[in-house]
Amino acid sequence: MNKISWIKIIAISGMLCVALGAFAAHGLEQALSTRALSTMRTGILYQFLHTLTLLGIVALPDKLLNQELQNRAAQFLLAGIVLFSGSLYLLVFTGVSALGMVTPIGGLALIAGWLLLFSAAKRPQ
Repeated sequence: MNKISWIKIIAISGMLCVALGAFAAHGLEQALSTRALSTMRTGILYQFLHTLTLLGIVALPDKLLNQELQNRAAQFLLAGIVLFSGSLYLLVFTGVSALGMVTPIGGLALIAGWLLLFSAAKRPQ
């Protein structure tokens, strides 16, 4: 995927973080239990942190990273955001506890993304 496409995805994800954060703080605070609100905040935090990570990866100069591994790292981080944070959001909004089984898969995708980023780093020449 090219950098422009990644920037658009990152922008949408960042916008969703702000919108969901505001909705949780102002619209759901009275409607959700303390535990559900904490779950929602965890999803937002992880989404925001990894959205910023994606922005950093895309902004790095091409000469620092193996491009194929850089793209794979970004793909895994995006999948991790969707699976980890997305499953938490769905858990909060639907109450379907089985969705909690998806969250660790998202966590593994995030870990894989970080490991791929590590592998993508080129040795100085």
